[in-house]
Amino acid sequence: MTMNCEEYKQTIAEDPNFDGGAGHVSECTECRTYRDEMRALDVKIGRALALEVPDLVLPDLPDLENIVSLSNRRRLSTPTWFAMAATVLLAVFFSVRFAGDDSVDYDSLADEVLAHVYHEPSALWVTDVAVSDDRLLEAVPANIAELDENTGLITFAESCSINGHNVPHLVIQGQHGPITIILMPEEKISSAIALNDGIQHGVILPVGDGSIAIVAGLDEPLDEVQKQVLQSVVWST
Repeated sequence: MTMNCEEYKQTIAEDPNFDGGAGHVSECTECRTYRDEMRALDVKIGRALALEVPDLVLPDLPDLENIVSLSNRRRLSTPTWFAMAATVLLAVFFSVRFAGDDSVDYDSLADEVLAHVYHEPSALWVTDVAVSDDRLLEAVPANIAELDENTGLITFAESCSINGHNVPHLVIQGQHGPITIILMPEEKISSAIALNDGIQHGVILPVGDGSIAIVAGLDEPLDEVQKQVLQSVVWST
């Protein structure tokens, strides 16, 4: 299968072990470098998650007549508790963050927006390669909204599902990393909704009869980005 740079990078970002596209990558130095970087990152993530958890040894049950008070019982060591807690937290984190959105009922629009950001990890790579005009037009059709050139460098554009509606999911590059922008023309809100889960922060802004979510890492300033996005997006209906 013949692949262009955008298609190859998207595929490698989703699966660093992808071994297709050999003809393209053999001739494209940029994509070959990108593939090697993604595979190196995948190895680092694997090593970071390889926590060593000590074997849990259960003591023999005590004689009911000789049970001592809780304060006198031997507690698990701090390293043991830390490793066990870390393993559980990681399991919960990845099962919640990367689970399919369609099977989850969210308490609020804010919760669903944040969950969706984590559900698309391949969108959050730092890159200077813009999506093609065709990809952008497919993600943001003319009957939904119009974007002008002030939106910024758009490096990801897909049509995704939020609250049962297909909406444009975009990513632009900020000062410190990727910034997610989700256009929701059918999600009307009365006032701005702040977003912050300790890892990402942002806001859902009311825009006409819809709203726009802007989400980024905690160190990313968003005031200017908000103004820029509001000036760049016009609903078509």
